[in-house]
Order: sequence, then structure tokens, then C-alpha cells
Amino acid sequence: MAAEFQNDIVLPPMHPGEVLREEFLVPLGLSAGSVARACGVPRTRIERIASEEVGISTDTALRLGRYFGTTPEFWLNLQRQFELESLGREIGTELERITPLERAA
Repeated sequence: MAAEFQNDIVLPPMHPGEVLREEFLVPLGLSAGSVARACGVPRTRIERIASEEVGISTDTALRLGRYFGTTPEFWLNLQRQFELESLGREIGTELERITPLERAA
């Protein structure tokens, strides 16, 4: 008989700053300052993203994509997914009250 698992744990949405910090800065031994200098942005911008205080703008996505050899879409998709999940949780009850438009078959 297969074991049944009930997963009641709901993790918070992953902020793109967590990815920047845990997948790039820490493993590569980079500081926010060194990345900021290389990307031509203020150090505080990278620090605030990595500490999950602010999101990633299109400008920053272009710069991070160039520097890390990823694409701007990689960074923007992380930001988009974070915003969709966060806001979806915040206004989920309100969204449920919206009746979808019925279309003729």
C-alpha cells in the first residue's frame, strides 16, 4: 500500500533577492558592492535586493543578466512570479468573488 502524504506546509513566495543571494553572491564569494560596481549601479540597490527589501527592475535585470551570463528574462520572471504569488495570496478572497465572463460556445 502506498503511503499517503498530506502537505499542509505553504512556503512563502521566493523573492528574487533570495536567488541572487543564495545562488550567486554566496556561492561565488561576491559582495553586493562588487556586483554593483561591475553593473554600474549603487551598492545599496544590490544590497536591498539581496536582503529582499525591493524587487528587480528591468534595468537591474538587464545588468544582472549581462554580468552573470543569464538573461534579463531570468530575473524578470523571478520578480513576476514573486509578485503574482504574493498578490494572489493577498487578494485571493477578493478574486474569488469575481464572476468570470461566460462566453457562448
